[in-house]
This record gives sequence, C-alpha cells and structure tokens, in this order.
Amino acid sequence: MARKNPKRKCSSDDYRERLRKMNYALVGETSAVQICRWTKNAIRGDRGCWKEKFYGVSSAGCCQMTPAVMWCENQCLHCWRPIEMNLGTDLPKVDDPIEILDGIVEARQKLLNGFAGRKEIDLEKLEKAFEPTLFTMSLSGEATLYPRLGEMFKEIRRRGAVSFLVTNGLNPEVLRNLNDPIRYPIEGGSNGAGELPTQITISTNAPNERLFKIWHRSTKENAWEKFNESLDVIRDLKNVRRVVRMTLVGVGEEGEFNEMTNSSEENLKEYVELIKKAEPDFVHVKGYKAVGYAKARMGYDNQVWFDKVKEYALKIAKSLDGYDVAAEDERCCVVMLAKKGAKLKIEKV
Repeated sequence: MARKNPKRKCSSDDYRERLRKMNYALVGETSAVQICRWTKNAIRGDRGCWKEKFYGVSSAGCCQMTPAVMWCENQCLHCWRPIEMNLGTDLPKVDDPIEILDGIVEARQKLLNGFAGRKEIDLEKLEKAFEPTLFTMSLSGEATLYPRLGEMFKEIRRRGAVSFLVTNGLNPEVLRNLNDPIRYPIEGGSNGAGELPTQITISTNAPNERLFKIWHRSTKENAWEKFNESLDVIRDLKNVRRVVRMTLVGVGEEGEFNEMTNSSEENLKEYVELIKKAEPDFVHVKGYKAVGYAKARMGYDNQVWFDKVKEYALKIAKSLDGYDVAAEDERCCVVMLAKKGAKLKIEKV
C-alpha cells in the first residue's frame, strides 16, 4: 500500500546535510550534482540509459546536475526527487555560472574517485566520466529559476559539451529570452543558438487543467496558462532540439491515487492537441515508476508497464501527422516518437 506524503519539514539550515547523505555533492549556494545509476552502470561495463541508445550520448560522460537543487514551483507527487525539502522559488544567491560548472566537474570527480581500482570498472569509461561531455539539468529543482541559465549554456557550448534542459514550463519568458536575437545578435556561436541548450524537454504530464492542478500542486498563479505559453514558445525556437515528455500513471487496484490517472483515451486526444501546439522534434512517452521518493508517496499501485506505454505511444503517433516511433527501451519504460526529418543522434558526445 502506498504511504502518505512523508512529513519532512526542512529548513535551509539542514537540507544540505540531508542531500549529502543521499550522495548529492553540493556546489555553491544552490547547485548540486549526483552520479546516476546509469552512469555507474556504464562505468562498470554495463549498458547505459535510454539517452545513449536513442541519441548516442555517452552515459559515462553524462553529468546529471542542477543550478537550483531545492527550488521549484511545483510539488509533483510522482517526482522521485525529495520535494519535501523544497525551499520555494527565490534563490538566496546567484552564483557565477563558470564557477558552478567548475565546481560541478570537480565535485563529480570526487564522487567518482571511489570507483578507481575496482576490478569490474571500465577504465576508458571512467576516464570519460571524469570529463563530462553532456550536462543534463534534470537532477532536482527547476533550472529556469536560476537567472544566469543562458550564460551557463553558452559556457557549456564553449567547452565543447552538450547541454540538456528539463523544465516544467512555468517560466516561458526564460525560454523566450534564451533565443532573443536582439539580446544575442552576435555571440550566438556558429549555429546561431544564442544561449539555448542543445535540447529542451518540457514535462507534459497533464493533458488538461484539472489534471494539471492535481499532478503538479503548483504554487505559481496561472500555472496552466504559463505551461501552455511555453509550448507556444518552444514551437518557435530554432537551433535547439525540442522534446515533449509525458509520464503516464495508470489505474491502480487500491484507488488512492486514481484521480491522477492520465492515460485514458480521452486524455490521449488532449495530449495530441498539446503536441500539435508545441510541434516538438521528439515525444517521449514514459511510464511512472515507484523509485526514489515517489515510492514513499505513491507506491507501486499506479505504475504503467511497457506494453501499455508502447500501445499508448503508437496511438499518439497515429493521431499525429509526420510522427513515427523512432526508438524504445523496455528497461527504462520509454518510447520515443520522432518528427519526420528529425535527427536522432547527437554528434561529439
């Protein structure tokens, strides 16, 4: 049976120690890095995560990090992160993006030191892990709350690395400003990307306003409207890969969280309309899994298994013009749709 939300009140004085106990390395005032299970697997010579399979990015070289570790507008029940320690939306200090990146790499290297000398370690993969080629801003918190995000993306590009942003879509003005040709008329680099990341993923877990409120429990006024505005923004972005990501929750036998179910036939039609609005390059259809803190909040009852995820993804593809199933990973319970002509693989990672 699923447990209720853990009552973990947290102040800014003790969250850092709690995160350290969960093997987060904290950098500056608001940033953090952690070695994810797929990076560990890759270093041990095992297979990497679905991003490696789909996009060709190295799981060993993928650095999962955040510039806003405990700051987010939402309190999503399905989130595997420790939202019980959420500190709001106002960062107490804005650290320099170059100093953050330097600190992230250094802290990551310290976390990786424990792998050296083990018999099962792939030394080539470990060496790659020490100098990350992909910075994925998805660890915890909402990265768009960090006001110097664009400078960070520009610095990552200068270092010859790739950047992924996963966002809740509640700050469309941030996404819009990253691509502002007036602000960045010359310094956009050879691809004219301004301060955009390599790829933007917008979490699209609720197909309508009613479910949006249930799912995200947002503290932001007009959150649904802001989210839809972000869909409009990413539609018009150039020189960046755009992704809509859905996490499906099914009907459970216990029924405690069935009001969150977002995988009905009616929901499918609503998702299709949101996808049409955003016109993304890729659509990720994933199944909710009871991992991390989500296991304590929701348990296993509402998990969606791969066969259901694939069936749902196929129906979405049939309802859209120009999208087909491009890749799937049963172990990660994800199916990816790609727009006709979209390039799956990312070079130099």
